[in-house]
Amino acid sequence: MMKSRFLLAAAAGVVVLASGPAFAQSVPLTVYSAQHPQVDAMLAAEFTKETGIKVLLHEGEGPDIANQLIQEGADSPADVFFTENSPELNLLDEKGLLAPVATATLALVPAKYSAADGNWLGLLARENVLAYNPAKLNDAELPVSLLDFAKPQWKGKIGVAPSDGDFLPLVSAMTKLHGTEATLAWLKGLKDNAKIYDDDEGVAAAVAHGDVASGLINNYYWYRLRTELGASKIDSKLYHFRNGDVGGLVNVSGAAVLKSSKNQAEAQKFLAFLAGPKAQELLGKSEIDFEYPLRPGIAPNAQLTPFSELQPPAIAPSDLGDDQEAGQLLQQAGLI
Repeated sequence: MMKSRFLLAAAAGVVVLASGPAFAQSVPLTVYSAQHPQVDAMLAAEFTKETGIKVLLHEGEGPDIANQLIQEGADSPADVFFTENSPELNLLDEKGLLAPVATATLALVPAKYSAADGNWLGLLARENVLAYNPAKLNDAELPVSLLDFAKPQWKGKIGVAPSDGDFLPLVSAMTKLHGTEATLAWLKGLKDNAKIYDDDEGVAAAVAHGDVASGLINNYYWYRLRTELGASKIDSKLYHFRNGDVGGLVNVSGAAVLKSSKNQAEAQKFLAFLAGPKAQELLGKSEIDFEYPLRPGIAPNAQLTPFSELQPPAIAPSDLGDDQEAGQLLQQAGLI
């Protein structure tokens, strides 16, 4: 279930063939994606079935792909960018690389989850949480705030994956709410206190195995691990930060059409499909993705805490910026 952390050559992408309508075009739609490969393959197969448009998938980590798209510029073969975190989309929007999303497609999800200028579309949401092992940490010791992890009493009790792309938005949210100086101090505290892992999958597994008492992750990594191990065999729980604390940040997965795409109509059709009822229902039922569909009326996986019960900070996806300052702060703190 682990997502590859390395970019694949575009030629090695997966071509999903149609089993439905006759093909209307001979050139595949090229989708650069930082979503889970199993989810991408499922969605591509359904899109091809519905439209007859072939899909070429190019997988990797969101920040890596965003930087690749910047390097490729107008020569990029990509038609669509589908990623897990909004800052990567904000960065490409700042660089002028995105085309406006069709108005009818933007209307399919609440406007607050998409770009203010309409150049990318929010599709899914997930929550930042604390996984903890009750054998190592009792409920009375759970933190009130994400800021607590910089305190001396958390030394050796918290696991983080600062090089994972999902950690960057958390740093950006901290900066937005508490300022650069406080964020750098917090990161330096984490440097002193935390056990460092390569990715969120590693953090979730370490907590479940009792290697560390707790760990900061996105919620879906814990649910995927529980599905893999079995609900009765996972020795960890989830803790949800409350009262708008930055630790309860809700991240948005989204997609955009590249301005340089030579298949604009097909690319816009793909975005409309991703926000459409069939794709959103598939995503809601997925036991790999475990994200909240953003199209109103589509139920998430029943295992998830109801979206209405989450208490995230009041930060819009556009408020998270483009990850650049977050990366610099992580370097200053010695975490990457």
